[in-house]
Amino acid sequence: MSDLRDLYQEMILGHSKSPHNLRVMPEANRTAQGFNPLCGDKVKLYVKLEGDRIADLSFEGSGCAISTASASLLTDTLKGKTTAEADALFEEFHDLVTGKRQLDEAHNELGKLKVFAGVAEFPMRVKCATLVWHTLRSALSASQETVTTE
Repeated sequence: MSDLRDLYQEMILGHSKSPHNLRVMPEANRTAQGFNPLCGDKVKLYVKLEGDRIADLSFEGSGCAISTASASLLTDTLKGKTTAEADALFEEFHDLVTGKRQLDEAHNELGKLKVFAGVAEFPMRVKCATLVWHTLRSALSASQETVTTE
């Protein structure tokens, strides 16, 4: 289990240092902003919807390693998914990082997102991991309010 935890930590650090999809997307038709006042994480999420399918995702912002890695992996994972699939993944991810579901119970749909399983052991970090997910929900609902973890 220690080797698996080390691998997960490496993946989180790798996505934090070299995040995927870190860019402004001028062609986005939905955007939302999120803020975690506890640790200062800030994210702006760009979504290009085509019907109910997420054609493209990107983000910009600043935050801790967990927050940045979560945004990087979310944007990788959800490209091409429907909004319903994204919502289902949000529920799976949230259950995993809050400890409602154990890693061995997590569905295969989570893929690389399983690296965040250890976050459940650190309740203060759950908000870091889920900020971008809540921001996505705001973007998909076309809300104009900044998402906050408070």
